[in-house]
This record gives sequence, C-alpha cells and structure tokens, in this order.
Amino acid sequence: MGRVVAVCRSEKKGEPKRPIPQGKLIMDWGLEGDAHAGGGNRQLSLLAWESIAKMRERGFELGAGDFAENITTQGIDLASLPIGTRLLVGPEVVLEITQIGKECHGHRCAVYRRAGDCVMPREGVFARIICGGQVAQGDEVRVLGTGVEKENGSTDGPQ
Repeated sequence: MGRVVAVCRSEKKGEPKRPIPQGKLIMDWGLEGDAHAGGGNRQLSLLAWESIAKMRERGFELGAGDFAENITTQGIDLASLPIGTRLLVGPEVVLEITQIGKECHGHRCAVYRRAGDCVMPREGVFARIICGGQVAQGDEVRVLGTGVEKENGSTDGPQ
C-alpha cells in the first residue's frame, strides 16, 4: 500500500504543475482544471516520490509536479506494475495503468535541460480514470489487481 504525496495540476500546457490540496478526477477525462486532461489512454500521470528522490540525491531541487505528473505517490513501485493494473486511490477513485513511460518531446523537458536526465520517460505511468472522485494528499493508494476478467467473470482481488 502507498499514499498520495501530492495532487498537481497546471492551467496551461508547458507550465510546471503545482500542488493543490485536493482535486477532482473525472471518469474517462482527467484532473478537473488540468491543461492535459482529455480522453484517451493518458488521462492522468503518476510518478513515485522515490523517482523524484533519485534526482534530488544528485543535487537537484525538485519536488512534486516538477515532472508534470498529476499525482505523486509514495510506497508503490509504479513503473513495475503491468499495464492493466488497477489502483484504488482514497475511498472511491479507481485508475487503470495504460502506459509506462513516454517518449520525451524533441525539445526535451525543462528538467532534462537542467539536469541532463528525466525519470518521467522511464518511471512515470499514465492511467485512465475508471471511477472518478476526490483525491487529496495523504490518501491511501492500493493495488487492486489487473482488471482483466477471469473465466468465471470476476476480477482479480486485492494483492
């Protein structure tokens, strides 16, 4: 089990995301008020605090949202979760991992230009919102399973 370290959003694309006390995740859309919200398989981005800590250990002052992630977590190795894994965030939000990592844009992000490296392309994950609701700093994050239906029609239970 993990927890939410921060919920982050930006009102315009190309701006760093800023932590907010809580946010509303809209089913099949994204974080309300975030410039990157939209349909498709990358409705929400997540990055583990442990990934940010790797860069901080190298002397860079980086925090939640600096890698343009919507939700910063702690206690779960997000990049090791298989595609299709479902997460329960807080009491009601269900996410499904749709992509691990992403290719950097041709111009690279501000973190890469400053540090010569960026963990988001390797360790950030993207998800679609299966069940929306409020998320806030401190909420628990639980791995539910893969969401892939078994022959008897049930889904994987808690791990």
